[in-house]
Amino acid sequence: MTQKTPPRPAPRTAPRPAKRFGPAAVAAVLGAATLAGCDRTAGPDRSAPPEDAAPEAVSAAASEAETASRAPVRAPSSSGEQGGGDDWRAVASPADASLLGRLDQAWRLARAEAEAGGFGDEAESLGVLVDPNAAQSGRLQPPPGEYRCRTVKLGARDSGQGETGGPAYVAYPAFRCRVELTPGGDLILEKTTGSQRTRGLLYPDTDRRLVYVDAQAWGDETGFPAYGARPERDQLGVFERIGPQRWRLVIPFPKQESKLDILELTR
Repeated sequence: MTQKTPPRPAPRTAPRPAKRFGPAAVAAVLGAATLAGCDRTAGPDRSAPPEDAAPEAVSAAASEAETASRAPVRAPSSSGEQGGGDDWRAVASPADASLLGRLDQAWRLARAEAEAGGFGDEAESLGVLVDPNAAQSGRLQPPPGEYRCRTVKLGARDSGQGETGGPAYVAYPAFRCRVELTPGGDLILEKTTGSQRTRGLLYPDTDRRLVYVDAQAWGDETGFPAYGARPERDQLGVFERIGPQRWRLVIPFPKQESKLDILELTR
């Protein structure tokens, strides 16, 4: 009696990594984008000078950018730009995660230093933008599209020898930012103009904030380094909604110039 050859089992496929924002969150973001279409969009700001051209802001980043090699352009990945997971802790370096854990301290020191430097009125005029407790719950993900964005720097970065250098307060004019939602669920925030640009991913965290993991490009560089490739360019911050069609990115103890960087996004 002839034996029949048993059927070959179907090949197993590797499980796909979890994405940052699931279908419900993606639908919410796209729905918000539809509603936001009724609002005015960001206007051009071609006359805005580069950030390091502000008279009181001497940018260490800009000077280093003159001699730095061009940043490698990120290669596309089917699993997402930073691996396809939804946990920022699996991506962030321990050093950057430690800085994020000192967010409250950065707020306190930066605001105190700005006031001590004679910029109390300027900081106070920014209202909720510089209020550490201004984060609102709900609609944390900004809809995809173009935004106006401006940077405020509070406090001066320590030199490492117990001294600080640079101004205690700098407010730059408006530049342009973009939010992109990829088919795989990556929510990308990119600052597209200025001499210090940034591109990174927004990760879920709490009901009042997302966490931003990114890397900077400087000067006339045409690409962005991958996070972790050049630690002096890496940043970790919290992204919060502070009003209707208004968000802010807060970076504690950035690696250039200040004690606290705030990037405001509006539509």
